[in-house]
Order: sequence, then C-alpha cells, then structure tokens
Amino acid sequence: MQTSTATTVTSGGIDDDLGRRHDALSRPYDFASNALLERQSARESNARSYPRRIPLALRRAAGIYVEDVEGRVFIDCLAGAGTLALGHNHPVVIAAIEQVLKDGLPLLTLDLTTPVKDRFMQDLFDTLPSELARDAKVQFCGPTGADAVEAALKLVKTATGRGTLLAFHGAYHGMTQGALNLMGSLSPKRPLQGVLQGAQFLPFPYDYRCPFGLRGDAGVQAGLAYIGTVLDDPESGVPAPAGMIFEVIQGEGGVIPAPDEWVRGVRKLTTQANVPMIVDEVQTGFGRTGRMFAFEHAGITPDVVTLSKAIGGSLPLSVVIYKKELNTWLPGAHAGTFRGNQMAMAAGSATLRFIRAEGLPEQAHAMGALLVRKLRQLQNEYSQLGDVRGRGLMIGVEIVDPDAGPDSHGRPKANPALASRIQRACLERGLILELGGRHGSVVRLLPPLIINERQIDRVFEIFAVAVAAAGSQGDSRR
Repeated sequence: MQTSTATTVTSGGIDDDLGRRHDALSRPYDFASNALLERQSARESNARSYPRRIPLALRRAAGIYVEDVEGRVFIDCLAGAGTLALGHNHPVVIAAIEQVLKDGLPLLTLDLTTPVKDRFMQDLFDTLPSELARDAKVQFCGPTGADAVEAALKLVKTATGRGTLLAFHGAYHGMTQGALNLMGSLSPKRPLQGVLQGAQFLPFPYDYRCPFGLRGDAGVQAGLAYIGTVLDDPESGVPAPAGMIFEVIQGEGGVIPAPDEWVRGVRKLTTQANVPMIVDEVQTGFGRTGRMFAFEHAGITPDVVTLSKAIGGSLPLSVVIYKKELNTWLPGAHAGTFRGNQMAMAAGSATLRFIRAEGLPEQAHAMGALLVRKLRQLQNEYSQLGDVRGRGLMIGVEIVDPDAGPDSHGRPKANPALASRIQRACLERGLILELGGRHGSVVRLLPPLIINERQIDRVFEIFAVAVAAAGSQGDSRR
C-alpha cells in the first residue's frame, strides 16, 4: 500500500501539533454558542447551511486538521466540500501565493494573460488525458463550479443550435438558475417559477436503489436502453438535445458511482446521436477518485469538462475544457470579472504539480480502499449501514432503517434522523463530515488527498464509536 510522501511535508509543525492534540482527545466535545456564532446567526441569511449542522467558529488550520476558537481540534473530512485536495494551508500553496505577492504581480487581470496564467494553463493541460488535451480549448469562468456549468450550457447550445438538455436523477451542478435547472433535488427549485424549463431528466445507475428495480448489469443495460430510446425514438417527446450533463460519481446526490460500462455506453449513445457529452468534474477532478479525472476510469473522452474546487488550490477558480469543434461562440459570450485571479492560478499550478509529482491519485485510491474495507467490516455489525460505496477518497455510507419495511425498490428505507445523529456524534468526537443523498441519509467523507494510513485509522475509529453512540447497537445487530 502506497503512503504518499506528501504527508511528510508539514506546515511549520502546526499540523503535527494539531494532530497530537486531536489524538489526545479523551472525551466528547460539548457545543455551546459563542459570540461569533451568535452574530453569524443574527446577521447571516436564512439560506446559510453548513453552520446549522456544523456549529463551529474556526481560527486555525493545517493539513487535515482545523481548530476552533475554543481550542478544539477536528479532522476535516469535508475539506471545503472536496476543494482542499492538499488540505489546509499546504506549504506549496502558501509559497505560491506569497511569491505572487512578493513579485508585485497584478492580482486581478480579467482575461488578460500573465506569466502566472500561462504557466497555469500549461500545468492544467499537462493533467488532461492526451486525447483531450491535444484537441481542447479552455474558457476561464467566474470563480465557482456553477459558473463553469453555466458556460458549458451556453457553449453546447450555441454549437448545436438546440435548447433541451439531458440531466439525471440525483444530479447536482450548482445553485445558479441554469445549474438549478439540471438539479435532481426538488426542494431548492420549488419556490422558483419556471426553473424546470428545458431539462429532461433520466435515471442514474443507482445500484442500491435501482430505478428499474433491477440489480447489477441488468440495471445498467436497462438504463442504457432507456437513454437510447429517448435519443432515437421520434415520438419520445424529447426534442433533440443540445447536450447531456452528468457526474461520473454523484456527490451531493449521495456518492453514487456510475459503473464504467454505463459511462462507456452513454458515450457511445451520445456520439451516435451527435449530442455533446458534458462531464461535471467539479468535485471529482484532480485525483479525488483515484484517477486524475473520474471519467478516466471508463476510458472515455468527454466533449466538455467542467472544473473547479481543487483546481484553485483552495482559492476560487473555475474553467471549462472542451473540444475545439464546439468553439463557435462569439467573443464575450461568457464573461466575468473574477476570471483573472492570479493568486488562485498560482495556487492551482502548485497544487496540480504536487498532485502529479507525489502520486496523489494513487494515494487516494489506496487510502480510500482501506477506509471502505473498514467501513464494510463495520457494516457487518450494523444493519443501519445499508450501503458503503465510492471511489478513491469520495466515500458514502447510506444510513437506513431496517425495521421500517422495504421501499419500492425492496431496500430498507432511508434514515435521515440516524444519519444526522451519526454526523453530530462524529463532530463531538472531533470529526467533521457531511450528509447528502436522498433524504439527507448518506454520510459523506471527502478528506484531503494527503491523508495517511494512521489518520484513516483514526477517522474510522471515530466513525465506529459515533455509530454506536448514535444508537446503532444492541437489537439492531444482524
């Protein structure tokens, strides 16, 4: 098993100090509001989300650890929703940012070029599979993944002259209007009039709760047959689409990996129908799944790839990569003031080079496999752990109620209340993680790619204790 040399690079000893203090934790933390949290609650909008479940006011961070204003130390398995590939304040990232400041470079250049931007583009293209890189263009977008998605939608609509888009149940592509149009979850869309126009939703290959009531390859083939019918049946009711967008591994949808055979089948169908394939790699890109990009597991080449999160080395940045034959839009077709964030590009270059040099995709594969093995062993003890899944360091545990009777798929029903208690019990023991999936019943783990075997053991130890503390023991055993 590989252990990356990345773990030997420290942040001036801060991460070692935080790690020792975390390991010395002897009893669960108590949580009470403080002045910072009270002011946040009083002043911030009702739309805020994370502080409701993770009521922390943070003051310091290094590596996989964060410290709050009360001096409590946590392992961060949320990591900026997957943004922090190298963890907090990694030395190579800090050095890159400091160099930009030292050199007196402009911090914002719109889309004018600089040596920093030129180097970033070279580093970015060096990470792409050769088949995509040799035939690709890049568009710098506003600083969020959602804006990259918006740009991708404009791109394919312009290139094809069509308007309809194909998306999938469980999808998440951001919170702007166009991206919301493609979201599987209904709750953010209900208050908005007209947001559902122009999108046709298709079943995603969710093996644990297969929409066709099938399992394994039978479900994959049924899904592909359905998509094929939508694309070639003249009476399907679906106009010829401008594009299809999907995540190879759904993140917010519950960490659901699409089988490689399904991805290859969709690539074949979209090619035959002349429908551009957009792969959303905002959360999965840059080593998270055990390959540099999630689509590489299936050996396919998308027409368009949206990228953000890890690409900026913890700073805001997003781009769209696409095949040059789609490059038919006009100057100014997609713009944004903050496309030229030089510190983000410098931090991104440093991050991309480090990921490649240190073999972090392989590290993510090894550490993720180790954690999944441990979680599946725990699953044998607790029937509430309905499914353990993921790829690399993108892992989900679906929490169920085995006593509530089966759902329409023949599986135990989701148990969001228990999932929430497990999340809270983990937080009390110094582990930050998030929930997602249908009904918020999937515990999601997205640790930095630099996490090592000892730290994986610690994450599992806390999770196992939290499951027991949340009420999953006793008569719930198999």
